Amino acid sequence: MADLVPMVPMGHNGAGKIQNGQLLCGYEGVGEAHSFVSGGSVSARGVLYVHSAPAALCPHVEWAVAGVVGVPVKLDWSAQPAAPGAHRAELNWQGAPGTSGAIASALNGWQKLRYEVTEEATPGCDGVRYSYTPSLGIFTAVTSAAGEVMVSEARLRNAMERTAAQEETDLAAELDRLTGRVWDEELEPFRYAGDGAPVRWLHAAG
Repeated sequence: MADLVPMVPMGHNGAGKIQNGQLLCGYEGVGEAHSFVSGGSVSARGVLYVHSAPAALCPHVEWAVAGVVGVPVKLDWSAQPAAPGAHRAELNWQGAPGTSGAIASALNGWQKLRYEVTEEATPGCDGVRYSYTPSLGIFTAVTSAAGEVMVSEARLRNAMERTAAQEETDLAAELDRLTGRVWDEELEPFRYAGDGAPVRWLHAAG
């Protein structure tokens, strides 16, 4: 089954406004006037793909993500052709390393929601992808610069030992589990249907 999703504390809250298509974070300090900056001290970036969400759940997704990043979030929702009546959205985010795990945790376990969260590698941190479907739960994978799933030597050795100890366990099936193939197969129609959809940029408070 999937790895546990780490919770990552975020920085102070800030107000936000849209300017030139970007969400800018506001910071207010003692004795300082309001100022808006594009992100503050941030060092990681990634994408939230909400592949499928019922209309009633869309605002709850925005509130959950806003609680993680510390600024208001308003997504550009569009119809999801792969699931009539459902909606989809994409959000490019920039914030503290580990933001992807915090977003995945905030959305984990929501029925009728399909999503993926990616985070690019940063110094000292691997790239990562979280995938979730109601039927499969959550899958966590370390990713390369090209977005490919990377499986560690320790996990490969463990898979080989498991198949050697249990004749009914197939190595190919174990590798499919480690690389999240069943998640990819379920989400692929939703990814394809979302090509060309509008994308919003967000810079987290930090």
